[in-house]
Amino acid sequence: MTPYDATSAQGPAGLIDGFGRRVTYLRVSVTDRCDLRCVYCMSEHMTFLPKAEVLTLEELDRIASAFVALGVKKLRITGGEPLVRKGVMGLFGGLSRHLKSGALSELTLTTNGTRLAEFAGALAEAGVKRINVSLDTLKPDLFRRLTRGGDLAKVLGGIEAAQAAGLTVKVNAVALKDDNAAELPDLIRWAHGRGLDVTLIETMPMGEVDADRTDQFLSLKALRAELESFWTLSELPLNTGGPARYVSVAETGGRLGFITPLSHNFCEACNRVRLTCTGTLHTCLGQEDASDLRAVIRAGASDEDLIDAIRLAVDGKPKGHDFQIARAAPAVARHMSTTGG
Repeated sequence: MTPYDATSAQGPAGLIDGFGRRVTYLRVSVTDRCDLRCVYCMSEHMTFLPKAEVLTLEELDRIASAFVALGVKKLRITGGEPLVRKGVMGLFGGLSRHLKSGALSELTLTTNGTRLAEFAGALAEAGVKRINVSLDTLKPDLFRRLTRGGDLAKVLGGIEAAQAAGLTVKVNAVALKDDNAAELPDLIRWAHGRGLDVTLIETMPMGEVDADRTDQFLSLKALRAELESFWTLSELPLNTGGPARYVSVAETGGRLGFITPLSHNFCEACNRVRLTCTGTLHTCLGQEDASDLRAVIRAGASDEDLIDAIRLAVDGKPKGHDFQIARAAPAVARHMSTTGG
C-alpha cells in the first residue's frame, strides 16, 4: 500500500498533454537486459546498465502507482526481456492490487516468450489476462539467426503454456524485407489457427545496431495490398489509442493489426508514455524528450513532488515523432531494449 492507492480512489484530474490528448497507458521497462539479441533491436555485444542505475522493484512500483493515481488505466511491463528480471513476479503481485481496487483496468506484458512456460501460471494468478509475444518466424534456423542463438521451441512452448493458463496471446512480428516477408502469410495463418491475433510492425530507427535497417524496411502499406490480393480484409472499429490499425481476415477468421510508424504516422491519438528501467520518462517513442523521475524520487521527493514532476513531463509531450528510415543515423539514439519495447 502506498499513498497513491488512496489517491486513485478519489479520482484526481487525469493526465492531459498540451495537445489535449489524455494519457491512460504507461509502458514500464523493468530491465534493459535480454536473453536474445535480435538483429534489428540491439547489437550482438551489448553493454548493459550497472545495477545502481536501474530502478529497484519498489521504485518501479512507486512510480507506476503514481501514474495509476493520475488516471492511467493500463500498465504494460516491458524490457529488454522483463521475465529475466530477478523478482519481477513480486512487482506483478504488488501492482495487481490496483486491479483489485478497480483503479487499474489492465496489467499486461510484452515478452519474447523464452520464459513463459515458467511464469505463465503466476502471471495469470497476478491478474494478467493478455500478453504480447514477439515472434518473427516459425523457421527454427531463421529464428536462431535473427535472435543470435534463440531456441524457437522455447517460445512456442511458452505460448502453449500461456494459453493453457488462460492468457490471451497476441503475436507481434517485425516485417523484414529480406528475411520473413514471404513467410508472413503463413505466420498469420498459423497464429489465427491457434486463436492468436497478430500485429505486424515496421522496423523503427532506434539505437545503433549491426544491421542496416534501410535494406530490411518493408512498407506495411505495400504488404497489406499484397495480402488483399488473396485475402478479404475488413476494417475493424477497434481503437485502443495506440499505433495499431486492425482488420479482420475473412479466410482465417482472425484479427490482424498494422503498426506503421514510417508509412503512416499514428501520433494524433497517442495515449501512452514510457518509463525506462532507469526511471527516465519518455512521452514520445520517436523523440529525445526525457524527464528523470529517478532523480526526483532518489532526492527524497514527496508524493506530491512526484505527481508534479509527472504532470510537468506529460504537459510537454511532443505532437508527434520524426521517424525516417533513410537516415544515416538512428532517429533516436537509445535502444528499444532500454526504452521499453
